[in-house]
Amino acid sequence: MKITSESYVVFVSFITSFFAVFLSAGIVLGVPSIADEFAMNNVVQNWIPTIALLVVAVFTLPAGQISGKYGVKKSLIIGVLIFIFASLGACLSFTTEIFLLFRVVQGIGMAFLNVSAMAMVVQAINPQNRGKALGFTVTGIYLAGSLSPVLCGFLVYNLGWRAMFYFVIPFLVLCLILMLLKIPGEWKTYEKDKIDSIGYLIYGIGILLFIYGFTNLMNTVGWVCVIIGLCLLIIFAYYELNVESPAFNMGLFKNMKFTSSNIAALCSYLAIAAITTILNYHFQYVRNWDAQLTGIMLIITPIIMALIAPNAGKLSDKIHPQKLAAFGMSIATVTLLILLFLDANTPIYLIVVAMILQGVGMGLFTTPNTNAIMSSVPPKETPNASAAQSAMRTIGQTMSLGLLTLVFAWIMGSLKLSSEHADLIVQCSQIVCMICTVVCIVAIFASLVGIRSKDSFNLDR
Repeated sequence: MKITSESYVVFVSFITSFFAVFLSAGIVLGVPSIADEFAMNNVVQNWIPTIALLVVAVFTLPAGQISGKYGVKKSLIIGVLIFIFASLGACLSFTTEIFLLFRVVQGIGMAFLNVSAMAMVVQAINPQNRGKALGFTVTGIYLAGSLSPVLCGFLVYNLGWRAMFYFVIPFLVLCLILMLLKIPGEWKTYEKDKIDSIGYLIYGIGILLFIYGFTNLMNTVGWVCVIIGLCLLIIFAYYELNVESPAFNMGLFKNMKFTSSNIAALCSYLAIAAITTILNYHFQYVRNWDAQLTGIMLIITPIIMALIAPNAGKLSDKIHPQKLAAFGMSIATVTLLILLFLDANTPIYLIVVAMILQGVGMGLFTTPNTNAIMSSVPPKETPNASAAQSAMRTIGQTMSLGLLTLVFAWIMGSLKLSSEHADLIVQCSQIVCMICTVVCIVAIFASLVGIRSKDSFNLDR
């Protein structure tokens, strides 16, 4: 049986999407070990997973235009090389500052992986098979979420936290070989456009200040950063509407389906992303489990997602994707309602039920929502749509972890996370779940808003 280039595209997209998420999802298992080695307090400790996502949020839009101008395959190759370099650097780190610096570099690589992998699938695969192909790509994301807790928990417990970073390297080298030898041609959509450096600078500084300020709302500096960040993002939107080759085509937001689906994505990740960290802290600090046992427990949600996502992708080719997305978020909301009461006495079976519901809900939401976003734009705008979708995901995840950091800092101050402060950890977790429940309900309504709107391909660049 001959393997086609389209099959290699789907495989490479699957693997790169997997490892872009692998460390993001699994590094929480290594956070206590990393924090102990570098003597971090709870605020710095919470920045270990957050800082890479923040950088992804900053670099996602530039990655979208760069991949469109120079080619999505070339951009994916660059992203893989950066990711490998940063993984090696993290392993060799010997101070907190150097480790976090390589997490920043890793975030740059993740931005290119997220945007280019999805855009390559959309442009290389026939439209009638696009939903199925996207389903496999999203499955890679969910499978990473399902396997990373077990694998990272095993690696951290038996070989130390650095083993997580070494593990990704051979797989990414394989992707490099396949892209160079088995995937011919290139896909470019903005080849004649100029790189909008000013737009990127305004956006990058704006989103950086906004998210950093969001995690520091307890002091005046945090509020100032949020206000300045929001102002810069408004200036960015206005500037993009009046520049010849914008970093991002703001005209896409004239399409209500595109806009509402992106808002739903932002809210969904803001509401859900912190749950893994909350459960990790609950198992390791409140129940005193080790990283390996915690990883085995945390496999439940993402493995359910991995089973649901491909079928949800197929369904979204036949049933209105936003209806499926709204239904999925409704199920995910039940998860948060259960976890509102999470404490040391919560029965394990009830936590398992919540994790299963989370997996079903997000599995039904993410692929249909992605299909709605990617299908609502003309083919030439797929890199922009992919960048927007990735930006919403990473901004939502970063804000979710930022919310976690904010609440923990508010309740615990600069105390180190440990079993001695289990009551405070429980209190923080319940407050975060309460806020996330409200955000999850907003995501449901956002999914429903664009159902009656039609795709509009007459959008000005």
